[in-house]
Amino acid sequence: MIGDRPLRVGLMSFAHTHAAGYAQLLRDWPGVELLTTDPDGEGSAELRGAALAAELDVPYVPTYEDLLDRAPDAVVVCSENVNHRPLVELAARAGAHVLCEKPLATTVADAEAMVEACRAAGVFLMTAYPVRFAPSFAALRSLVDAGALGEVLLATGTNNGKVPAGRAWFTDPALAGGGALVDHTVHVADLLDALLERPLTRVRATVNHVLHADRPEVTAETGGLVSLTYAGGVEVVVDCSWSVPDEAPTWGGLTLEVFGTRGSAAIAPFSDRLDGFTPATGGAAWLPFGSNLDQLMLAAFLDGVRTGTPPQPDGGAGLRTVRAVVAAQESVRTGRPVDLEEPATTT
Repeated sequence: MIGDRPLRVGLMSFAHTHAAGYAQLLRDWPGVELLTTDPDGEGSAELRGAALAAELDVPYVPTYEDLLDRAPDAVVVCSENVNHRPLVELAARAGAHVLCEKPLATTVADAEAMVEACRAAGVFLMTAYPVRFAPSFAALRSLVDAGALGEVLLATGTNNGKVPAGRAWFTDPALAGGGALVDHTVHVADLLDALLERPLTRVRATVNHVLHADRPEVTAETGGLVSLTYAGGVEVVVDCSWSVPDEAPTWGGLTLEVFGTRGSAAIAPFSDRLDGFTPATGGAAWLPFGSNLDQLMLAAFLDGVRTGTPPQPDGGAGLRTVRAVVAAQESVRTGRPVDLEEPATTT
């Protein structure tokens, strides 16, 4: 039993760009004792490993085994996408609840194995989808659940951003599982999974490398358009491109607009900001305000660990979005729509 003692939380890998932000939040979180490790980042030309831990002023141990020997109550997995499965399985065997970065995995088989490993070990598996915690999404979900929009017929979503900087693996399909299609489809797909509560039945997708074609280090797709069909005939189109210029004052954003028989509603969870011009940079200013979605997500995870209540979005949600992305990749390869014959049910 955890009781009132501090939660022991481990952060496994600094590979993901979100890892530093999570580490800073958890370092200062009341009632949390943080321990970090990033053995795969030692010796990297990028700021990782013990050097990043020192800069963040967080405790650090050399190996994943060292971290798990400290019996953490929970871990946050922030490795390269292709390495999620072995770390989640390690943590599950050690009896730690897991929050895993998105996408949950790069293959359906890996995602299924991760869900099963955590189920068998009796620990939670949560997928890191912070936009689920946006107040604007909660309001949209309330409208849909109350029938205020009537029967949902259509939706459009965008998740556009810069080419990820500071972590070269993001643009390496061997480590990331793909490019913009993988990186940005999953957030919108997760919102739709929660909003519609019905299975995905068909996926069509197309991608290209027109954006950033002059950058040889970017080998993955940089632009994508995905069409999703849900049970009951709901049609959705998602723009999932790395289309934001490097010089833009913010990383990018996400939008979702839903159309029903009685009305429509739109959200843009990252749009709360002050615009302006700053002499310091000689360019546009983007000063965000409002909720810290990463903080809200971590709060839900930590509360679940302490209370024993499984937090959402869980591993099942992560698995369903992996199925959507893998089907989109198959559609790109074949040039044909892909039917999901045995879609997972929403839990």
